[in-house]
Amino acid sequence: MTKDDTIAAFDPNAAAQTDAGLFGLPFTADQADVIIVPVAWEATVSYGSGASNAPAAIMQASTQVDLHHHDYPDAWKRGLYLDKFPADMAALARRAHVLAQRHSAAIGTNDELQSGARLSRTLAEVNAACARMNKWVYQRCAYWKNRGKTVGLLGGDHSIPLGYLKLHAEQYGRFGILHVDAHHDLRVAYEGFTWSHASIFYNAVSQIPAITRLVQVGIRDYCNQEFDYARSNADRIGVFYERDVRKRLYRGGTWHDVCRDMISKLPKNVHISVDIDGLDPGLCPHTGTPVPGGLAFEELVYLLDELKGSGRSIIGFDLCEVAPGPTDTNGWDANVGARVLFHLCALAGPT
Repeated sequence: MTKDDTIAAFDPNAAAQTDAGLFGLPFTADQADVIIVPVAWEATVSYGSGASNAPAAIMQASTQVDLHHHDYPDAWKRGLYLDKFPADMAALARRAHVLAQRHSAAIGTNDELQSGARLSRTLAEVNAACARMNKWVYQRCAYWKNRGKTVGLLGGDHSIPLGYLKLHAEQYGRFGILHVDAHHDLRVAYEGFTWSHASIFYNAVSQIPAITRLVQVGIRDYCNQEFDYARSNADRIGVFYERDVRKRLYRGGTWHDVCRDMISKLPKNVHISVDIDGLDPGLCPHTGTPVPGGLAFEELVYLLDELKGSGRSIIGFDLCEVAPGPTDTNGWDANVGARVLFHLCALAGPT
């Protein structure tokens, strides 16, 4: 069956089948234009956990998303497909998480003093596991990109996109990142973990010269080192601190003008990186490190639409830190995550 045949045979108005694909869609990987690579990884989370459960939870919640997208009514016809996270990587993720939590719990305690050598071995094993994850992400994204697909990542914690960003550098040369988050993620090897979720954009900026601009939005929780690093690299890092943005809006400014300012700093090719805690925590109450404040859902949608409307090419994206809560019987976090993911899928790809 061809893709056109699949579209013709599918009723987008019907209730989604429980055994259907992402968003209840019937597309095979060959038919899909957009491939979502799930990375169920949260080795170095430093507060709440659960983000590794997001791909499965969002897959389930996605069948509750109606397919008529308000801004892009035919977005579903592009074909969306959720890839597989291999069993060996899932096992590695579980072991790395246990070891990392053990290491973090021992920092600054008598256990650290009494077992320094053991903890050093634990740290080395976690770092090696995360490096292997980075390599797998690079290889898997390259596999799909070489087949002409638009690729998005679905975490997992925010450490996951580094391999994909390195692939962008090889395929596109210069590019920028629109980063929505409550945190800078500019720490240097947080808690000793080279590939920490809190270090993703320090690693990206310091290791990938092709990233010409990192525009950070929603930032409202950070340390002195991150603040100083962003300021000392202002030629490459543009920060729109949440408090400054809110002051501008409260004094009569518009979100439209703020979005235009954000987008004006980005080059032609842009990767979108969304940590769900960049949103108001009422939208993501179980995310690992929630912070008061943040973007409303429609503020995020408007920003992303303005980015697309500016003529820039969205070369890829990642959505991270969605953490379905153990008592969240209504699946709220995954519901919101699925809707952010659907919008990203509608936007991504060359202009």
